[in-house]
Amino acid sequence: MPSLLSPASPVGRLRSGVSALAERVATPLLPSDYVDLVSPLASGSDLRGRIVSIVPETDDAATLVIRPGRSWAGHRPGQYVRVGVDIDGVRHWRAYSLTSPPDRPDGNISITVKAIEQGLVSNYLVHRVEAGTVIQLDQATGEFTFDGSTGCSALFITAGSGITPVIGMLRSHTEMPDGSVLIHSAPGDREVIFRHELRRLSSTGRIELTELHTDRVGMLDPVNLEAMVPDLAEREIWTCGPTGMLDSIESHLESLGLAGRLHTERFRPAVIATGEGGTINFTETDLSVEGDGGTPILEVGEQAGVLMPSGCRMGICFGCVSRLREGAVRDLRTGEVTTASAGDDIRIQTCVSAAAGTCEIEL
Repeated sequence: MPSLLSPASPVGRLRSGVSALAERVATPLLPSDYVDLVSPLASGSDLRGRIVSIVPETDDAATLVIRPGRSWAGHRPGQYVRVGVDIDGVRHWRAYSLTSPPDRPDGNISITVKAIEQGLVSNYLVHRVEAGTVIQLDQATGEFTFDGSTGCSALFITAGSGITPVIGMLRSHTEMPDGSVLIHSAPGDREVIFRHELRRLSSTGRIELTELHTDRVGMLDPVNLEAMVPDLAEREIWTCGPTGMLDSIESHLESLGLAGRLHTERFRPAVIATGEGGTINFTETDLSVEGDGGTPILEVGEQAGVLMPSGCRMGICFGCVSRLREGAVRDLRTGEVTTASAGDDIRIQTCVSAAAGTCEIEL
């Protein structure tokens, strides 16, 4: 026997009829669309978040506290989230590390954004966005994580905004492994993101903090790590920061036989090879632009005004995948060339691919 609320029951049939009538009245929108307008964080809709507050960290960095929608599945310390922001009628996606602990009492999450030169989204989020703004969210992802149970002391090496995933780790574990060390680089005192919190953690013995102000002492030389951390070979190592720093640390630790202890988070892809470039034809936009062999097709398209899907912008999330209809592109990470003949349906990541001759992209 059907329940009173099943589709076969009188009540169920009445409910279905009312829903159908509502849909006809609301066309071309559905009732769920109006629910989204009234309650954008409700479960069942696309995942969104509302910016609750904006906290300045430095002159060019700010923390955004976000109330996520009900379908937010949580995160692990060190993971990042893709954020969709509407600027002047165009939606842009970027990836930012989560800087809040997973068990924050109010249920909010936070990201900390550093404005970069000519960075459309980062400058908007740091200097222009207002509390109350609703943004798009993806679920958290990423393997650069720390659960506090390494069995040995930890070493964190960060620079600039590379501190953001690590502060999420530090905030999530009130008891760090004994002797945990953080080496952080920034141009000067005022540029150290979370400087007061880091120094407080150091003063209470949670971490051993070494600050390097690079305007005065220069960049970290990995050769000095053994002198700075004598038991380096016995530690698990997490590092995040500029590509040059990461490359040099990886190379040095590999020479010491410690590559297996290293966990690295890159905010930008490592570019290994460039090609000769060529003309990029965007077939849907009917636009042709010249791209050099070292600039990602994503950036070339954006500069030309093409609406380019994107996400992490470093070849991880696949949010930028588009169809290569004809021609050749080069993977900037490996140097591998991918070609397509007319009629082919080959998908490429535009954030890590550059023109290797004339090519047609379905955008």
